[in-house]
This record gives sequence, structure tokens and C-alpha cells, in this order.
Amino acid sequence: MFGVIGWMVFGLIVGAIAKLLMPGRDPGGIIVTMLIGIVGALLGGWIGQAAGWYQPGQGAGFLMSLVGAIILLWLYRVVVARRTA
Repeated sequence: MFGVIGWMVFGLIVGAIAKLLMPGRDPGGIIVTMLIGIVGALLGGWIGQAAGWYQPGQGAGFLMSLVGAIILLWLYRVVVARRTA
């Protein structure tokens, strides 16, 4: 149970920092922020493994999680902006 809660807290922290670092309007609320952080951490881990920085099964570090969340937030903004325009 603490694993799931840990992922949620980590995702919320990473997603919130990604939103603070990227200027502009931020779509979504706390759930979207949490999901962006969690999926961003997975994306950062995948990028790190593809680049050879992480071994298979090794999780991403905080900075790669943040990079993944920023990439994902940018993509999310592009999709939402097209939908509202």
C-alpha cells in the first residue's frame, strides 16, 4: 500500500515542480499534476534506459523524472491547446 501512496506523492511533487518550471497556463488540477509526475517518471526512466544511463528495471532519478514530466506537460499543453482553439 505504501508503494502506491509513495508513487502518488512522488508524482505530485514532480508534477508540481514541472508546472512551476514551465511558464504559461497550467491545464488540469491536482489529479492531472499527479498523473503527469508519475508518467513523467516512467518516461524519464525509459529515456535513461534508452540512453544507457540506467540498467533494466532501475528506476529513474529525480532529475530524469522531472525531465520526463516537463516533456509530458509540454505535450499535454499542445493537445489541450488544440482542443480549445
